[in-house]
Order: sequence, then C-alpha cells, then structure tokens
Amino acid sequence: MNPNEIHFEPGALRRASAGTSDASAASAVSVRWLGTAGFELTSGEHTVLFDPYLTRASLARCIASPLCSDEAVLLRHIPRADAIVLGHTHFDHALDAPSIAKRTGARVFGSRSASHLCRAAGVPEAQIEVVEGSPGAEPIVREVGPFRLVFHPSAHSPLILGRVPFEGEIADCDVVPERAKDYLCGAVFGVEVRVAGTSLFHVGSAEILARMPKLEVDLALVCVAGWASTRDFPERMMQKLSPRAVLLSHWDNFLLPLAKGARPLPAMQTGRLVDRLAGATRDVQIGTLPFLGAVAL
Repeated sequence: MNPNEIHFEPGALRRASAGTSDASAASAVSVRWLGTAGFELTSGEHTVLFDPYLTRASLARCIASPLCSDEAVLLRHIPRADAIVLGHTHFDHALDAPSIAKRTGARVFGSRSASHLCRAAGVPEAQIEVVEGSPGAEPIVREVGPFRLVFHPSAHSPLILGRVPFEGEIADCDVVPERAKDYLCGAVFGVEVRVAGTSLFHVGSAEILARMPKLEVDLALVCVAGWASTRDFPERMMQKLSPRAVLLSHWDNFLLPLAKGARPLPAMQTGRLVDRLAGATRDVQIGTLPFLGAVAL
C-alpha cells in the first residue's frame, strides 16, 4: 500500500507565532519531492535542496559499474539552486550534489565526508561548508536568503541486519568515489528549517537521537527506509518534532528510473508505519507527493 498523496490549503499548517501575521507568508514556501530523501524548498527567489538524487542508478550499475550523475536529468529537473544540504553521504543522497553545485554555484552544507567528496569532484572551495561540530557542541546554524538552517547531529538507521550500511568516512582523496559501496555514510544530520513563518524538519534517515531538543514543526520531511529496524522510530520521531503534517520519503525503490514512477521498496510496511505515526499523536496529516510533485505552505 502507498499512503495517499497529501493535500492541504496553503498556510494551513503554519503555527501561530510572533512575526507571522503577514498573509503573504502563508503561501511563501514550496516543497517539491525529488524522489528518495530528496526535497527542494523554495521561498521567493531562493532554493535549497536536501539530498538531491535523481540519477537513480540501477542495481546492476550500483554493483558492477562506476557511478556518475545523469547530467541531462539534473539539468531538466534542477535548473537552479542556492544551497545543497547533505544529511549524509551514501550515494543515494550525495551522488548528484557535486554536479549540481558546480553548475549552479550552490553552497554545499554537510559533513567532512561531504567536503572531501565535493573537493574531489571539483566543487570550488568557497562553495563547501562543513557543518559537523564537535561532540556535545551546540548545533551549527547557517542562513541562505530567508532560510535558517539548524544542523542537529543524528544517526543512520541500522537497516541491514541491525547495522548501518557502508559505515565510515569518505577520506580526503584526489578522485571521486566510483562505486556505491565507496560512498560511506559519514556524519548524519537532521536539519531544522525556519522560513517565511514556517517550520520544517528534514529527517534524512529513519533515526532520531534522544539528546535532540524537542521541537514543534509545521511539516516533517521523513525518510522511512529501514524504519522497522529502528526501535520505536515513529513514536520517538513524533514526540521530538510534534509535526502538524508528515511527508514520507525514501519509501520508493530508488533503483528504478523516474519514468517507472514511485514504487515502494520491498517490505516497506507503509500501512503499518502510517498507523504507528497516526497513533503517536492526534490531528496529524500523513502522506506523500508524486515524483517531482510540490505542495505550497
């Protein structure tokens, strides 16, 4: 089962707070799903991408061939960007980021692994920003136009036999990693976003740390691949974020091309997941978007 596509009126999810009385802010943010854990957030003339991955290499390519971005697909669907946020550096999150950054001039925010990947791919140093802080330090904050980004340390779901796939760091290197297995996870972030009176949170892997502060967000963009392998993830995530709505991501089979449409990963258990999320709080909207579909907040 796939959850129904989410629908709500522009501005309906914004929480009442100081400084949000301007009615024009109600529809000032657009959220577009790029497939996998990828999202495009646009406000005014500024665009921030989260884990943009549209190349969607086949299983055979991932196992046997060097990976490279599908430049034609990226140019067609991502004409511009001001910033790219990488929640971690597995290939299905990070492969396309260097290509997009070099073409658009976007700043790339991520871990030390992300910085090594971008340098090896030829992204100019001025566009690369490490937001991986010291253990126990306050989350790093960055601003991109109207966007305020807070990088909360997080972790990856232990989705393969209780272990994180391809753990470790992408080391300082002269060449771009070639195979899927070489795109090591690196540090993981959950990213809090404040823009135009709206609050969002990007959960890039199905895990959330106990030490993360409690928030109240309008919309949670939640990666759910491996959710069943993470103890009490639906309940813990809802408790930490208190979202008014949830958009599910990374439930699609990212080894299939965009033209095939969004098909669930095997054993996703989407119906059970939705029941768990809905049971964790009242009055929450839960759904999905179609490939490259958008919703206004």
